[in-house]
Amino acid sequence: MEVWGLRNCDGTRRAVRALEHVHEVSLRDVRETPLSEDEIARLVDAFGDSVVNRRSATWRGLPPAAREEAPEALLRAHPTLMKRPVIVADGRLFLGLGEEARKSLLSED
Repeated sequence: MEVWGLRNCDGTRRAVRALEHVHEVSLRDVRETPLSEDEIARLVDAFGDSVVNRRSATWRGLPPAAREEAPEALLRAHPTLMKRPVIVADGRLFLGLGEEARKSLLSED
């Protein structure tokens, strides 16, 4: 299982800690290892523009014209705009460790 996020992000760290109790987890810091074009396309296909974190400091620092760009372009130019964490497990993507992800990933069945 792979978690995409930022090493210093509290939400990413919480998700990794929770998942490590049940799975072998590797963390991919998207600043150090940016997402590929295919990975960005997969994220946008799965989550639409909700994958862009519009509450982040990075978003607030963007000029108005940049905020109008497509999600793919935004994530390519500013990897830290990705909502975090993204969990990649058995070919499935989860945005955050919400209820659906918890049910699917944290049960020890």
